[in-house]
Amino acid sequence: MSCSLLEFCRLQEFKTVRHFLFRNEKSGIGLKISFALQVADDAGGQGEPWLQDCVVSLSPCTDLLVVAREQKAAFLSGEIYLSSGVLLLAQLLHEDPVLRLKCRTYEIPRHPGVTEQHEELSILYSAAMVTIDGFSLFQSLRACRNQAARAAAAGNDVIQPPPLAYKKWGLQEMDTIVDHSSVGIMTLCVFDQMKNASILGGFNASVKGSPPAMSQYVTVGSGPYTGFYYAIEGSSQPLLSHVAMAVASKLTSALFSAASGWLGWNKNKNEEEAPQKQKPKVEPATPLSIRFGLPDSRRHGESICLSPCNTLAGVTDDFGRVTLLDLARGIAVRMWKGYRDAQLGWLQVPEERSERDLSPSASLPRRHALFLVIYAPRRGILEVWAMQQGPRVGAFTVGKHCRLLYAGYRLMGVNSVTSQGWQLHTQQVCLLDPITGVLRTVNIPFHLALSDKKSERAKDMHLVKKLTTLLRNILESEARSIVLDIKHPAVKKQALESLLSNKNTPVSCLVNITRALDDTLKRQEPEEVDAELLQLCSSQLKLLQLYTDIQQLHSAADVEETYFFLPSLQDSLEGIEEELSRVAPTLQRYAQFTPRPSVSFAQDSPDSPLPAQAFLSQLECTEDEEVKVIRRSETEWNQLGNFLFWSCLCGKSPLHKVCYTLQQAGISPQQLLSLLLSVWLHREKELLQKPEENVRNLHRLLVALSDMKGAVEESWDTQSISPWWQQVRTTCVQSHNAAAALLAALVAHRAAKASITSRADSKWEAVSLELEQWVVCVRQLEDVLVLQTLLLVPPPPGATGGATVQCSIKTLLEGGTGGIADSVSKWVFRQDISPERLKEILQKRGNKEADDNVEQRDEEERHEQEKSQEDTDRTAELLLAVCQRFPHSLSPDFLFAHCCWEYVVQWNKDPEEGRYLCWSVEHLKMVSSPHIQQGVCTMMWSTFIAKRLSAATFLMEKVGKAPKDRLCRRDVGMGDKAMTSFLGCCVQLLNILMEADSAVEEVSAPELSIEEAWSGAEGPASIAELALEQRGVHYPLVQHHCLLASLLHAAMTFSVKVKPFSLFDSKGKNAFFRDLTTIQLMPSGDMDPGLVSVRQEFLLRVLTGWVQAIDDPSSSAPLPSSGPKAEWWPSLCLELGSLLQVNPDILRRHLVCELYSQGLDLRAEEVMLEVEDKDVLGSQLLVLTGQRLSYSLLHSQNQTQAAMELLARLPPTLCTWLKAMDPRELRCPLIPLPQTSRLVSRLIEILPENHAQYSLALHLLEAVEVLTTED
Repeated sequence: MSCSLLEFCRLQEFKTVRHFLFRNEKSGIGLKISFALQVADDAGGQGEPWLQDCVVSLSPCTDLLVVAREQKAAFLSGEIYLSSGVLLLAQLLHEDPVLRLKCRTYEIPRHPGVTEQHEELSILYSAAMVTIDGFSLFQSLRACRNQAARAAAAGNDVIQPPPLAYKKWGLQEMDTIVDHSSVGIMTLCVFDQMKNASILGGFNASVKGSPPAMSQYVTVGSGPYTGFYYAIEGSSQPLLSHVAMAVASKLTSALFSAASGWLGWNKNKNEEEAPQKQKPKVEPATPLSIRFGLPDSRRHGESICLSPCNTLAGVTDDFGRVTLLDLARGIAVRMWKGYRDAQLGWLQVPEERSERDLSPSASLPRRHALFLVIYAPRRGILEVWAMQQGPRVGAFTVGKHCRLLYAGYRLMGVNSVTSQGWQLHTQQVCLLDPITGVLRTVNIPFHLALSDKKSERAKDMHLVKKLTTLLRNILESEARSIVLDIKHPAVKKQALESLLSNKNTPVSCLVNITRALDDTLKRQEPEEVDAELLQLCSSQLKLLQLYTDIQQLHSAADVEETYFFLPSLQDSLEGIEEELSRVAPTLQRYAQFTPRPSVSFAQDSPDSPLPAQAFLSQLECTEDEEVKVIRRSETEWNQLGNFLFWSCLCGKSPLHKVCYTLQQAGISPQQLLSLLLSVWLHREKELLQKPEENVRNLHRLLVALSDMKGAVEESWDTQSISPWWQQVRTTCVQSHNAAAALLAALVAHRAAKASITSRADSKWEAVSLELEQWVVCVRQLEDVLVLQTLLLVPPPPGATGGATVQCSIKTLLEGGTGGIADSVSKWVFRQDISPERLKEILQKRGNKEADDNVEQRDEEERHEQEKSQEDTDRTAELLLAVCQRFPHSLSPDFLFAHCCWEYVVQWNKDPEEGRYLCWSVEHLKMVSSPHIQQGVCTMMWSTFIAKRLSAATFLMEKVGKAPKDRLCRRDVGMGDKAMTSFLGCCVQLLNILMEADSAVEEVSAPELSIEEAWSGAEGPASIAELALEQRGVHYPLVQHHCLLASLLHAAMTFSVKVKPFSLFDSKGKNAFFRDLTTIQLMPSGDMDPGLVSVRQEFLLRVLTGWVQAIDDPSSSAPLPSSGPKAEWWPSLCLELGSLLQVNPDILRRHLVCELYSQGLDLRAEEVMLEVEDKDVLGSQLLVLTGQRLSYSLLHSQNQTQAAMELLARLPPTLCTWLKAMDPRELRCPLIPLPQTSRLVSRLIEILPENHAQYSLALHLLEAVEVLTTED
């Protein structure tokens, strides 16, 4: 036997541990919702070396694993421990940070005269080391545990720990210390005692009669590289610690509360202040000088690992070396290079008892072999070396991100009395793979440490190695000779297993060698034969014979033709043709959309022959001489099923003979049924090519398996559920291959019905619970088939796409009442279907747009248009078919709510895609129920919107204007354009919420239901159900936030400088970003005039920005519905003005003047009709008219003589007034004279005759008419 890595544990919750430890370092904004909806899962790649940043510790009994990072710890265990809520002990021993913790526990001495080591906990600081006596620590912890139990019973929460006995050493004469090992108590021999006394004391040194006992400590670091310290027992008295702090720990059963309280990351304020108030006196350290060391100025030690026998230690350094130290002599005896960042461990392997039971020295203690385990993460290799100068006995490729776990100690509190008879199941060295969560242990046989060339075991191992080399080009005679020459049964078993697992060995060779070995064993004396080896030979011969028989049956030419002449089989399939014709159109569409693998390999093909080695690896013989199939991977299971049943399903093999052979081999019918169904479901694509023929063959196989002994219980009551048929249903329910599962269910339903009828005494048709279960199952599978067909529709070119959702009955039931709508909503997202188009489909309205323009296109464009229209109609038809199958689960409100949530989730993953959020809001508008609308709005706000809107608000408040793209990405997580779109969607969302809140009282809440066949759904609630559970909102608070979002949207759209909070008073500021369901103190009454002035100035700038955006006077096209040119901006500003207590007439007059200044006279005239204060407007327009006329008469470059003569004839007052006008204030001064004439006419209409400037307006009218006439 050789070294091996054995898996003994698999951590199921390792992904959860990683998420817990690295929770705050996820990309994006971490979100948490209270209604248990998963919104985003961006955990990163599984191959990241996250475990290297953590501290990992495995308990001595390998039943508890602790993973810690910074101030978080996670416990992986299957039991309940005392650390589940009670802080037992907290002690301040030194004020520097703790570097390392090492523990030494009791070990039974293997030889007489070996010093018995005491238990000890050593704590390393930067310049000091504290050693706590293990007995004292154990007694203190036991007393604290008893106090905790009494405190829990009495309702008290205070634990007073007893004092600890410890020693504190100040390690001197070493520059830096990073790790240490406490070797234990040692006693020098007389020679070493005299030698040390002579070196230290000189020629006249005196020597004590008995050598003193000393505690040895070895440190690594720099200056020197390794240091040896010796503390003579009795040189320092133990210190009795006082109570370091008042430990108050709440008794709780939460496991993580213990970790949080222990590591100090979940304490309240009082618990943090208590240690500061009661900080104890820190005892000084006793100086301890270094005795000697290994000086190396350039080398820096990184870690030290002490061997179990306390005689050797492995040291790693920054040069990538691993050094082996002899601790008794204080020298380096071996060095390995090329092991940077290495992790070390030790294995102490006892000798097997069986080898020395008959020797004269059998009463002596068992020998032990010592091995050093080195894990090199840079190379991803694990090596095992024999000590001290032995060879490398094992090497494994394990990956680059593993952790080698070596505790080096056992349970504390054990002594020479209590350790008698203990059988502790401990693993000395374990390797943790963070990718799979697998814990492996290294298994090393004792004989690998032997160097005797005459050892039979060594000779056998040499033969095994020779056989391994021979297996590359197998020679039967030579391989047979090698296997028979091996003496040791365990090695012979290893050789046979190696031969049976070799892919190059022919089946005939395997049979001959195994039979020869079996014959040899049977000829030996029974007491000399190894029972396990004989059992292995017999079982492998039986499996090889089964493999050969099945192979011959599949190659036989006499295929059975008796099926069509069996009346019972024909009767049981009666009516199957009608059901197949009914589902045939759906099967054809499903087969059309079923994806095919883009790349396939010959060895992965289902039609590739199954090697005998793979067959043997999946079957084993039990003690009852039955054959049991071992289920490993899904691929291997399908390969075995293909080998056994695929030829029968295709009608190429005599299936009754195959079933009889398998039954005689002793394979259980349940496992055969599982293999048959696995093949049927896995090869769905081929089965759908000839469904009628394949269904008949499946029916024959299913009936043949059902007739086997042990399949259907003879005592089965037809009124109860049959475990045999329940297995078929369970497989179909869990399958993602909807078409194959439906066909299997139809066949099984017919077969079960025939079985029940044959058992019934009456001629009437039997009605049983079993058949009712099949009716429901078939109904569900038909629904799943239609739904899966829809989900397989490929997305259109240019769509986002994504992975196709695979559904089954099980996944839909586990998805809860909203699982079906959730699947369809994900499909809608992948298809990039707009909300309007989805509404049309749900209303059964076809898309008939663009029909009038088809005739004007050429033939190629017409063909492409027709093809696209055909695909669109087909998609709509499939969606309507699914909606008809699920009238309740896919009701319009249900579907629109889930589509809304899906789009907002996708937007949260990529906030740059503002269209996702816009479409989410549009889907929300389609929901007819105000109750669902209100609930979904509330969830969207609290989960996705509020935090980002808050970040955008505070960012604009900080910069005082529309922030640049870089700042938006840094603070809000999206660019400036995406943030503008986001703010607009926020306004729409809050408006929907206000409208829904107003309509809630008028209508009753909808009653949600689900289809009868799917009433057993268990899982998370649907979006609609969660929406109905939400609390009502406070309307004024929602309106307050909508006002803020509108102001932010306007500021970002038109780049207006503003600090958002400057537009609100103190009450308004305090009300922002509070829970919308709470009642807050809102602004009321008249605002401060200064605040109103600031608000007015902001709105005036927004109106100016809008007018500048639509700066094309000659364009007659309608304005868009969104963006800076949207026509609703003026009305929005007026609405905001009423909320902000700004006079709307001022806004209208400003808008009129801005439109005239831009040359948009027609729009200005429309707004002018709503102005109330005509006098003020007339004065403003008079100035604007004068600026236009001044530009035409005085500042135009093409002035005419008529204009100059007119200027000379004007009244001096008017002439002076025109010269004082500044046309540069006009953004569009060059206006046609008819427009200016019309403006003057409007001006005279709105000005009263007694106005001070009325006569000036008449002179302007006269001047403009003259210019118009002469022009």
